[in-house]
Amino acid sequence: MHDLVIRGGLVVDGTGAAPRQADVAVDDGHITAVGEVSEPGRREIDAAGMLVTPGFVDIHTHYDGQVTWDALLTPSSLHGVTTVVMGNCGVGFAPVKPEQRDWLISLMEGVEDIPGSVLAEGMTWNWESFPDYLDAIDTPHAIDFAAQLPHGALRTYVMGERGGDHLVRPTDDEIDRMGDLVAEAVEAGALGWSTSRTAVHKTSNGEPTPSLTASRDELIGLARGLAKAGAGVVDFISDFMEEPAEMTLVSEIVEAAQRPMSVSIVQSDRAPDKWRSLLDGLAEVSAQHNIPITGQVAPRAVGIMLGWELSWHPFMAYPSYSALADLPREERVKQLRRPEVKAAILADSPVTDSDFVARLSTQFEHVYLLGDPPNYEPGPGDSVAALAERSGVSAVEVAYDAMMAQDGRALLYFPMLNYAGGNLDAVREMLARPDTVPALGDGGAHCGAICDASFPTTLLTHWGRDHRNSESLFPVEWLIKRHTVDTAAVVGLLDRGQVRPGYRADLNVIDFDRLQADHPEVLYDLPTGGRRLMQTATGYVATVVAGEVVFEEGEHTGALPGRLVRGAKTAPEPAVS
Repeated sequence: MHDLVIRGGLVVDGTGAAPRQADVAVDDGHITAVGEVSEPGRREIDAAGMLVTPGFVDIHTHYDGQVTWDALLTPSSLHGVTTVVMGNCGVGFAPVKPEQRDWLISLMEGVEDIPGSVLAEGMTWNWESFPDYLDAIDTPHAIDFAAQLPHGALRTYVMGERGGDHLVRPTDDEIDRMGDLVAEAVEAGALGWSTSRTAVHKTSNGEPTPSLTASRDELIGLARGLAKAGAGVVDFISDFMEEPAEMTLVSEIVEAAQRPMSVSIVQSDRAPDKWRSLLDGLAEVSAQHNIPITGQVAPRAVGIMLGWELSWHPFMAYPSYSALADLPREERVKQLRRPEVKAAILADSPVTDSDFVARLSTQFEHVYLLGDPPNYEPGPGDSVAALAERSGVSAVEVAYDAMMAQDGRALLYFPMLNYAGGNLDAVREMLARPDTVPALGDGGAHCGAICDASFPTTLLTHWGRDHRNSESLFPVEWLIKRHTVDTAAVVGLLDRGQVRPGYRADLNVIDFDRLQADHPEVLYDLPTGGRRLMQTATGYVATVVAGEVVFEEGEHTGALPGRLVRGAKTAPEPAVS
């Protein structure tokens, strides 16, 4: 008798091979048979008419704090993800000295929009070194999780207060110390180290992230830490403002580390074609050193949600709204329903020094009704401005009324990145490249503005089923491979991502016809009652981790088989026929 048998599903095995009807047997947390399974299972799942896929591997999340208080790691686990990798963008919470904790919270709050009070209350801080941190978080969870060593924390740990001063360079001894700590972290189980060189990343006080201006010598020193350990990967994000010089730096880091690298790639409105030259340049560097360099790309626009309960909305800079801003939600919505309050706000104008806030308040041709279910590729006719023109009222009134729907919980959608052409054509081109993988969902982060942990669901539904141009669809088996085998390979987790004997029994049973990312909602379930955007999904019939069913139709079963993944994993030996 097997531990688990999933019967009669359409197996999409993660390799890109055509789907096939088969049973899947599981024993001791691993897949033991795929085909016709005659023996019964202690637990059986009828998967007739369903897809049976590997669990998704999400390599770009920010659960570094949440992992200490949330055993479910939602919302990622609600979207078929069975392994997450955190510690991206150079931010995290180890290594750390007691006097540096508040500063690291400020950095995470500013870069990833996770409330500082939530982090301060939620984390136990029973660690100092990175190995200590791994030991502290190595507790049962619903899904597996792995960590990277964040450059920001490492730099301030070694340099103290000087680590945040961009006019100060580390000494040679400090660079050597950082390299040694990289090796120590990888040997303890870190998958590698991450750094950020984008001006967008700032602390909650507006200070640039400490790694922004890190010197070549410092970055090479960290790279040598990987070479010393003989393992690990580099996670790299940069504005590439001086593209040739930055590409040379990437080459030098890879050469020094002799280890793979992944680089975050998005399309910006300011330079809508730059992403192509970046990926082409990275491909040249990869070929030069014969070391994989992979672009992390998003399967849809990176867009913020606008709503009365969120960090951003079109009326936040209106003086007439400011008196309501701090009211409890129910009272605020009650006031916003009053005709005289609405009239006063609509007659007002924004007062702000922020170009971004001004854009949200006035440029309604780039703001859309999100819809339910969410529409992540709206056309020009779906914008607030277009709806206003058709209805004969002002754009601000359309926006106001739209956000008042669903008892004041309805959301507007503002695509910031990957939408320069008003469509997802560039995203499709990014996804189609062999040197990219889908990522950048930022699970656990951007609590008051972005809800992109649903990327895996969008990847399947939008690009495998729903795109209005059928010629733009990808084969489902190819999409599954991209978010299983391919993402796992980027970080060296070769023991998962395939429905084949010997591999980890991390699996999804999916009703593809029903699969859908639900409308995001605002919850106040973080420590201290902190707010976050939550997005569930419909159509995940069952999610299995290490052979145990952890979610059924989006509900947690109580099982917690997930564990910390320490270090890279080799592929299982092929079964002997």
